[in-house]
Amino acid sequence: MFELLLSLAIVTQDQIPLRGSPAENAARHAVLSHGDTLEVRGLKGDYLQVYDHRRERAGYILATQAAQHEFIAQEAPKLLAVTEFLKNQPGSEALGIAYGAAFLKAAPAETIGAGAFEALGTMADRLAWRASRVTQNDEKTARLVSAHMETAASYGVSFYSVERNDKMTLCYSGSAWQHVLELPASSTQKANAALSLTRHECVKATPSERLDTDLERAKTLGRVLEDGARKGDLPDHLRNRLKTRAAGVWASIAHRRAMKPGSDAFSVLEAGRNAETLLAGVNKNDLTANDRLAWNVAAIRVGASRWAMQPQTLARPVKGRPGIQVAAGEKPGQTCVKVIPASGKNAQDNPEHCTYGHVWTASLSVSPDGNLMTLAVQPLETWRELWVFRQESNGWQLEIVPPSIDNPELGYIEFAGWVPGNKQMLVAREIVVNGQSRTSFELWNRNTLTVERRADKPGNLSAFYRWQDPAWKSGTVTVR
Repeated sequence: MFELLLSLAIVTQDQIPLRGSPAENAARHAVLSHGDTLEVRGLKGDYLQVYDHRRERAGYILATQAAQHEFIAQEAPKLLAVTEFLKNQPGSEALGIAYGAAFLKAAPAETIGAGAFEALGTMADRLAWRASRVTQNDEKTARLVSAHMETAASYGVSFYSVERNDKMTLCYSGSAWQHVLELPASSTQKANAALSLTRHECVKATPSERLDTDLERAKTLGRVLEDGARKGDLPDHLRNRLKTRAAGVWASIAHRRAMKPGSDAFSVLEAGRNAETLLAGVNKNDLTANDRLAWNVAAIRVGASRWAMQPQTLARPVKGRPGIQVAAGEKPGQTCVKVIPASGKNAQDNPEHCTYGHVWTASLSVSPDGNLMTLAVQPLETWRELWVFRQESNGWQLEIVPPSIDNPELGYIEFAGWVPGNKQMLVAREIVVNGQSRTSFELWNRNTLTVERRADKPGNLSAFYRWQDPAWKSGTVTVR
């Protein structure tokens, strides 16, 4: 539309009637929203005679309800100034996008810098965020936000939806942020671009594409971190956010590499240790309240894949204790686990337990009396279960314990120590529910696998403080 028109008016208010004649009681041809751009064809009294090319409607609006502009080079600084102002005005995203698009049309190509694209990306992200949180019960707001989305789309701003855990998230496609990464820009601008383009909740890829997508996300974040370190102008809070995001991405890569048939053990180990290093590199003292929540969520992502940081062992019987045998299942992608008794005999009498998750063999822990074993199994990149094998009169039995059954978004549960007396064991877990992270350190009854006591810190539970396993303490991210 801008290719053909120079004299335009940008609607500056919402719910503006496009009337059939220049009169207050004239029939409505359409209802306009702020950010709509109209061709100006004349002036009649207090009314502009306009044409709406998007709706293919002619009519009149009050001159006070729109701002007229000539989209020429001399107007570009003014259009950019308004764009920058609206960037920080929640609720005015469609109007800001309209001014940003007008600036890009009016300004000579050589004068367009990263700032205009940063403003467009910021407003598009915020509009998608608003649209994702509108409830169906609020029909008025839903209609208004929908109108703003349509207005933004008319300028080439595209959105897509991602559904996870019965929750729909609208996301901006990120084309403006890509320009920020490609153009000369400050470290702050590039960090904001990288953070927008690598959101976990906005990853839209098929399972076969997901590893490549995550590797590209890690590359984007790593490049911005390196550039910021070289220039020395990356603010601490943005450095923390980039490392937090990258830690979660590398944790996902570790799991996906481990799940890939014929995966290279070194590449899995590398990804796991990258995740651990990035998480440890976050300066906790500089975290804001929101950043601390994101850091905790990232830690849970890293915690779910934390066994990738260890070389995987065969988990065979050692020194008279039982072990496990891991083999490919009958179906593609399936792994089956069978207990091997301490004697190494009659393994065939024990049933196989198969999973489509990844079995971290290095996690196997055997109780001092040899009657109980725990194993970490990770079915999803953000979800790790605890498999508990218990020897009973009729053989070895398995119970699978999930991190939670309360509709969590992500989490993990792990063995943390054996309590002397062979009656109790220690377990730690972290989950995210309704956007909030929860950590629990627990004392379990070994026979029933029920929680006898729990605390939010290991030091608040005497048995946990005394008997936590040193190997668990050195490797877990639960204590951080």
